[in-house]
Amino acid sequence: MKKYVRGTAIVGVLTLAVAACGSKPTEENAGGSANKDFKACMVSDSGGFDDKSFNQTSYKGLQEAVQEKGITEVKAESKSDNDYPTNMTAMVNAKCNIIVSVGFKLEDATDKAAQANPNIKFAIVDSAPEKPIENVKPLSFNTAQTSFQAGYLAAAMSKSGKVGTFGGLKIPTVTIFMDGFAEGVRYYNQQKSKNVQVLGWDDQKQAGLFTGDFEDKAKGQNNAQNLITQGADVIFPVAGPSGLGGLQAAKASNGKVNAIWVDTDGCVSAAEYCSVLLTSVQKGMDVAVKDAIISVLDNKFDNTQFIGTLENGGTSLAPFHEFDSKIPADVKSELEQIKADIISGKIQVQSKVQPKAS
Repeated sequence: MKKYVRGTAIVGVLTLAVAACGSKPTEENAGGSANKDFKACMVSDSGGFDDKSFNQTSYKGLQEAVQEKGITEVKAESKSDNDYPTNMTAMVNAKCNIIVSVGFKLEDATDKAAQANPNIKFAIVDSAPEKPIENVKPLSFNTAQTSFQAGYLAAAMSKSGKVGTFGGLKIPTVTIFMDGFAEGVRYYNQQKSKNVQVLGWDDQKQAGLFTGDFEDKAKGQNNAQNLITQGADVIFPVAGPSGLGGLQAAKASNGKVNAIWVDTDGCVSAAEYCSVLLTSVQKGMDVAVKDAIISVLDNKFDNTQFIGTLENGGTSLAPFHEFDSKIPADVKSELEQIKADIISGKIQVQSKVQPKAS
C-alpha cells in the first residue's frame, strides 16, 4: 500500500494542449527574463484546472512561481484518467525542468516518468512513492487535523443534530477529510454531552457515501439531497467539482442547510456559494507547489516529503466570511483551542490515513 501525504508580470507562457483531438501545442514567449528558459510544468488530474478546488489551487502555485521568477509555464489538462501517461510524456518531451503532477491518481505515471528521466525533477501533490525516489518531491497535507475542527464547527452550528459528508472516490486523500470530520463531531459530543450524528461516513467501519467520480455535479447534488432528506443541515462534500453539486443543494434549501468546502477557500474559488459556506478546510497546495518549483530554479531541490499541518500552516480553516457574525464567540475560541491542542498533541487525531514522514 502506498503512503499518502502529498512581483513582476508573467514573462513567458507555453501551454501544451494534450487532448484526444491531438491539438497542436501553442507557444507564446516574451523575452526579457533571465529565467525564461526554465520550464515549470504541471499535469492536472481529470478534474481540470478550473475545478474550484484541488487542481485550481495547485495551478495557482505554478502561476505564482511564473509571475515571481519570470519562468516559462507548461501545462497539460487531463480529461480522463487515461490521459495521465500521455500528458506526462508530453511534459518530458517539452524538456521541463520540473514536472508537478496533481493528485494521487497520477502517482504511477509520475513514478515511471521520474525513474526513466532522472535528470528531470518531479513533485506530486497528495502522494508519496512507496520507496523514496531521488528526483520526486512528495507534497502532502494532514487535512484530518483541520477537518477535525470543521466537524466540531458543523456540530456546533447544526440545529437538527445531524450533519453529513460524502466523497468522490473512496481513496485515502478523500477519506482523510471524512475521518477528521467525524472525529471532530465526536469530540464535540464528548465535550458538550450532545449526540450530533454524522451521516454519510462511519470512520470506524470506513464505510460511507461516494459519488464514484470527481466530475459529475448531478451525483454530488443527489448525494447531498439524500443527506438533507435524512435531516443533515450541514454538508461537507469532499468530491472536487462533483462536490459543487452539494453546494447547489445547500443553496437551494434557502437558508436551512449550510456547507463546508475543501481544498481552497470556497468563498474565493466558488464565490457564488459563499452565502452557505461556514468555512473551508484549506490545503496550502499553492504555497507547496510554488516552493518546490523555486527550489529547482535555485538548485535547492530535495526529495524530502513535505507535510502540511496546522502547525506549519500547510492546512488551515478559511475565514468565516458571511458567517463571521453568526458563529458564537465561544465556538470560535474553542476552535482555536482545538488547533492548539492538536499541535501540542493533547488531542490525538486518529485517522489511519494521515501522512507520515518517509
